[in-house]
Amino acid sequence: MSMWWSLHLRREAASVPLARRFLLGTMETAGVDPDISYDLSVALSEACANAVEHGGEQGEAGTGVAAGGRQPGAACGQYRVTAYLDGEKCRIEVADSGPGFPSRRARRAAAQASAGCPPDQQPSASHPAGGPAGARTAKRPADTAESGRGLCLIEELADHVHFGNRPGRGAVVSFDKILKWREGALLMVS
Repeated sequence: MSMWWSLHLRREAASVPLARRFLLGTMETAGVDPDISYDLSVALSEACANAVEHGGEQGEAGTGVAAGGRQPGAACGQYRVTAYLDGEKCRIEVADSGPGFPSRRARRAAAQASAGCPPDQQPSASHPAGGPAGARTAKRPADTAESGRGLCLIEELADHVHFGNRPGRGAVVSFDKILKWREGALLMVS
């Protein structure tokens, strides 16, 4: 058996615990191991918090006050959470209508400028320290930074993570985790 659900949420801080509780309730009902459920719920909370903070136009950051005279609740004031439980895996996607993630070229140029390196001598964000493509996509913040750890935390808690942009406008964070089941679980792999 498999199941999926999708929530369309306003970019308001109160939506983050709502999405987290919905996921935890689904996982508990399905019979997913509590440790796996907890890891996924923390990763989901981080992805939702990023959508609330960064997922709209400038000047709008999760306040419900729309930029450019738009009404609150317009497309840029919302984000979407979709979860798929299918046998042995759970996939979660969080999509927003913000500016999206910077392109590889923009990340590479910013990294080179901040390090004072000539072009093509600084590892790109998608190939850190000369590693293989996709080895790590989130840049680790400075130890003294007050924010910026969410994407790294998602990478640590999930088995597979993808950060990308939607066609047109918006970011998508998707992550997978192999599930463990409690004894007698409803959706246990047959």
